[in-house]
Amino acid sequence: MKKKSSPDAYNTIEAHPVCNDVPLSVSLFEHNLKYHFKNIGLLEEALRHSSFVNEHPESAMQDNERLEFLGDAVLNLAVGHMLMNRYPELTEGDLSRTRAGLVNETQLSEIARNINMGAFIRLGKGERQTEGMEKKSILANTFEAVIAAIYLDGGLDAVFDVIDSHFSMLSDPIVPQSVHLDYKSRLQELVQMKQGDEMPLYDVIHETGPDHDKTFSVQVSVCGITTTGTGKSKKLAEQDAAQKALELLAKNATDV
Repeated sequence: MKKKSSPDAYNTIEAHPVCNDVPLSVSLFEHNLKYHFKNIGLLEEALRHSSFVNEHPESAMQDNERLEFLGDAVLNLAVGHMLMNRYPELTEGDLSRTRAGLVNETQLSEIARNINMGAFIRLGKGERQTEGMEKKSILANTFEAVIAAIYLDGGLDAVFDVIDSHFSMLSDPIVPQSVHLDYKSRLQELVQMKQGDEMPLYDVIHETGPDHDKTFSVQVSVCGITTTGTGKSKKLAEQDAAQKALELLAKNATDV
C-alpha cells in the first residue's frame, strides 16, 4: 500500500500491485468520516480486511483485526461519554441499555453505509464477488477498526468529535421516553395549571445539514411567549424550546 507524499496532493488508497481495484480518494472518505488523518497508514490498515491480506501472503501487510479489537473498547468508552454528557437524567441501567442499542452490528453497519465505507474497504476476490462490502459484519467491524485508527492518530478528543457527529442523532429514539417527556411535560402541566385547556404549540421552523446529520430548530408558543430550541432531532429541539419556555415563564413570574 502506498500513499502520496505531498501534503498538498489528494491522497489515495492505492490498489495493491496484484489487485485490480481502482484507487479511491482518501480525502473523500475523510470528508464523509469528518476526520483528517495525520498518518494515512493507520487508515489504510483499518480498511484492510483479512481476506485481502490472505490473498497476498508474500506481503508484510497487516489486516485490521487488531484495530478492530481496540476500536470496540474505544467505541464503548466514547459512546458512553457522549450519553453521560447528553442525558444527565439517565440511570446507570438506562445508560447501559442505550449504549447497547447504539453499539451493535446493525447500528454500526448503518453508520458505515451512511459514509460509504464499503467502497473503501480492501477485500479479497472472494469477498468482493459475494458483495462483502455490503455485509453488516464486515461494515461494523471495519467501522470499529477506523475508530481505533482515529484514536491512535488523534487521541480521545478526536474520537469524541467523530462519535458525536455520527451517533448523536441515533441516540434520541433509543433513550427511555421518560427523558424526552421531561421539559415538555413540565411545561404542559404548568400551562394547564395557569391557563386550563391551553396547550403549547410546537413548530419546526428550520432544518440544516445533510440527511444523516441534520440540526432542527423548533419554536414553541404558549402563554403569550415564544421560544426557540435547537437539537439533532425534532424531539431534542422541542425539549430545548420547552426548557427555555419554562425558564422564561419563571423569570416573568419573578419580575411581576
